[in-house]
Amino acid sequence: MFGYPLYGVRFPASQDLLRDLANAINGEYSAIACYERLAKLAPDEETRRRIMEIREDEIRHYQQFSRFYYQLSGRQPTPKLSEECPDEYGAGLTYAFKDEQHTVDFYLDMAEKAQDPVMRDSIKRAAADEQNHAVWFQHFMIQRR
Repeated sequence: MFGYPLYGVRFPASQDLLRDLANAINGEYSAIACYERLAKLAPDEETRRRIMEIREDEIRHYQQFSRFYYQLSGRQPTPKLSEECPDEYGAGLTYAFKDEQHTVDFYLDMAEKAQDPVMRDSIKRAAADEQNHAVWFQHFMIQRR
């Protein structure tokens, strides 16, 4: 198995971590597409702007996880859409909220598998971002009432 150098130290890659990274990459790839659609359905410019900011975070996570995957495996990931995004704004908000909440736990579990402290911290930071996104999507759901 490939590892990657960090300050001259080489960490082995676990198959579980590689599988989790591949799933995270697919999830981020799907969220990027979904949130672009959701932003177009947003009721006002402020909400649209916030959803696009969330989408930018997802792009950053996608790039980080893709870099980690390459460092650990020596292969570029091949992302695919993992889930369909609802076409209706309210359903899209509910979908996004639940997905973000689920992703927080998934990323925290994934971080525990990372031996590299930089990778672990980066994954934990992504988990914190996802929790923040969930709060925003919940806020948008409440605004609709």
